[in-house]
Amino acid sequence: MSSSLLLDGALGAFGLGLALLVAALVPHASRQRGVGGALAAIEQHYAQRTAALPQRGGQPTVLPGWLRWLGLRLSPSGVGTRLQRKLDLAGNPRGWTADRILAVKGLGLVALGGIGGLYGLHGVDTFIGFALVGGVAGFFLPDLLLHNAALKRQQRVQQGLPDALDMLTVCVEAGLGFDSALAQVARNTRGPIAEEFTRALQEMQIGAPRSQALRGMVARTTVPELRVFVSALIQANELGVPVAQVLRQQASEMRVRRRQRAEEKAQKVTVKILFPLIFCLFPALFVVILGPGIIEAMRILFGK
Repeated sequence: MSSSLLLDGALGAFGLGLALLVAALVPHASRQRGVGGALAAIEQHYAQRTAALPQRGGQPTVLPGWLRWLGLRLSPSGVGTRLQRKLDLAGNPRGWTADRILAVKGLGLVALGGIGGLYGLHGVDTFIGFALVGGVAGFFLPDLLLHNAALKRQQRVQQGLPDALDMLTVCVEAGLGFDSALAQVARNTRGPIAEEFTRALQEMQIGAPRSQALRGMVARTTVPELRVFVSALIQANELGVPVAQVLRQQASEMRVRRRQRAEEKAQKVTVKILFPLIFCLFPALFVVILGPGIIEAMRILFGK
């Protein structure tokens, strides 16, 4: 009788412990399974992949907090949102966050301002002027570099979009679903367009609607062709138009636009080469061709 009581007590204690373990884990899992929480986790992953750049020894480079405070105080309100927008356009480079850019802005202000002040130490006016110019240049240099990185990435997206759409069209016409075709394009291509397709697929896999994932991809770029493609795809999905037909038409239009951009750049070459031709080549030609004639005319007319 006592052995059966002990067995029942042990089973009861085991069941109670299992129930408490499930009660502790289920709410946490339900919170993590939410689509909104998963989307926020993806956003945080891409926006802040690492807090700082690694050094040679593997330790992160940590800038003093007062540099970030200095950059934040000298920037207009809402600078964090604008910097994060630029980081999204630049592809969220590894190790760079909005706080880190603010700290680098403060560092550039102090460093280049100090170098400019040292350069103009021989006078009060020159000291103030060089320090002011160096500080302003150092403060806005990170913004310029970030803008340049974002511009180059958007150009790469624009250049790689027609080839990606051609591959997407071939995959869909071969019988794959749109999501599977998108995965094939993301797996077999390189560059920022593949990264954007991969991120859109991740958002769709955790439960986000396809239209929301595609609109999020458009929001992270400034390429008008991608916006037109996504709008046509969403409209075709709502109206029941076959996706293959839309993709074929969009791919044809992308190729035409790429050819038109190439022709436009070729037409601009003659205008761009005009100024180097006038200011660099023509003076040398004039000296070589007209120089001996001018010397001979001065010798005959003036006896020199």
